[in-house]
Amino acid sequence: MLFFRLETWALALVLIAIIVGATMVGVLIGRAVRDKSEVLREPFSVMQAVLLGFMSLVLAFGLSLAVERYQDRRQATVTEADAMGTAYLRAQTLPEPMRSQSLAAFRPYADASIQISNTQPGSAAQARAVARSTRLEQQLWRLAGQALNEAPIDGAPRLYIESLNEAFDAQTERVASLGNRVPTAVLVLELVVAAIALASLGLHLATIGRGLTTVLVAALLITATLVVTFDLDRPTRGLITVPATPLVQVRNDMNLPPAAPAPTHR
Repeated sequence: MLFFRLETWALALVLIAIIVGATMVGVLIGRAVRDKSEVLREPFSVMQAVLLGFMSLVLAFGLSLAVERYQDRRQATVTEADAMGTAYLRAQTLPEPMRSQSLAAFRPYADASIQISNTQPGSAAQARAVARSTRLEQQLWRLAGQALNEAPIDGAPRLYIESLNEAFDAQTERVASLGNRVPTAVLVLELVVAAIALASLGLHLATIGRGLTTVLVAALLITATLVVTFDLDRPTRGLITVPATPLVQVRNDMNLPPAAPAPTHR
């Protein structure tokens, strides 16, 4: 969608142009017919009241969808960070040399996860980051399999494999959540309904010869609501982004010495 590819400032300008432009068209039409018929004022009043009510419902629905997806993305980031941190801690209980090799592989794996957070969903950059993460997942899984083969009855490799699988699943869910956007039809409906409703408000106020300042303020407020709704649906490009702070914290913890020493027996 065009709106998703725009920078925030460009998106705001486009929305302002559409909403304020539609409002001014309504005002101009209202001024043109103001002196022609008193009969039109009552129908215009009813029409703008109905459209404003419908616009409120549509805007509230779209904003709730955007907020819900934003919260899901934040939670998915925390879930992945927790799962990755657990897997990293359990990797410290593996026998050598799988222990050292797994711990070393976790650092670029965490870097790839952070990189995914900083790339646009569906872009080539995100595809490269996901591909890099997948290669590291295969390396970690191969090392986990070797640890299990060498100690098939030990509990540590089994617990590690379980947590490693959870970390992989958590990243898959987070990548999916980044691409789970508000349906384009909903965003377009919000924009169209807002433009028509404010045009009708400008039309009604112009027919009674007042309210230009009021309708312009309303147009700017509605535009701000639309900008927030659209921006919430752009997790890596807008002003309201999904922070990768939990993943960064886990990555920083990996720079510390391992908390658990290497096992001394099998």
